[in-house]
Amino acid sequence: MTETKTETIGVILAGGLARRMGGGDKPMRAIGGRPILDHVIERFKPQCDGLILNANGDPARFAAFGLPVVADSVADFPGPLAGILAALDWTAQMRPGVQWVASVAGDCPFLPRDLVARLHDARAAEGAMLAVAASAGQSHPVIGLWNVALREELRHALVVEDIRKIDRWTARYPLATVSWPVEPVDPFFNANTVEDLAEAEKLVALAG
Repeated sequence: MTETKTETIGVILAGGLARRMGGGDKPMRAIGGRPILDHVIERFKPQCDGLILNANGDPARFAAFGLPVVADSVADFPGPLAGILAALDWTAQMRPGVQWVASVAGDCPFLPRDLVARLHDARAAEGAMLAVAASAGQSHPVIGLWNVALREELRHALVVEDIRKIDRWTARYPLATVSWPVEPVDPFFNANTVEDLAEAEKLVALAG
């Protein structure tokens, strides 16, 4: 049985430098005639009670998308954990009644439309503190559900312990893992290379 919808802020992690594509912002690359980020927002926004974008540098480059752009809240800690912490900090300050943040990668154009609901259901059913998505037997650590109450523990892990890998940190807590089918399209397909972009073009029509 699906539980009552839990208030959740969504964060799109768009901090990567796309080195395998020659630099720039991966989410701004186009598939199906639209930026990848446009596809991500379309699928993710209806599932959340507010959406923010985690990105460093000049936020003006994302102005057309109409989302608050939140930079990392700790300096010089590149990587998705810093972006997740920034989202937890933003939520604690701007939406203090909200206890949960869902994160997705900015280069995943085919996200499932039931992502947040299924992560919450699994977390509640298993009594977990965190939840993460998986497909084809592989966990996707950046696509998950995070408890705002853990933000100071995450800050300590980043700043004091120099932990960068998400799964090294999540291993400390009860974690629910939710798997999605990969047919007709892996919903967590991400566009890392020029070849991936070409593949994504073929998948757009299948993704629905």
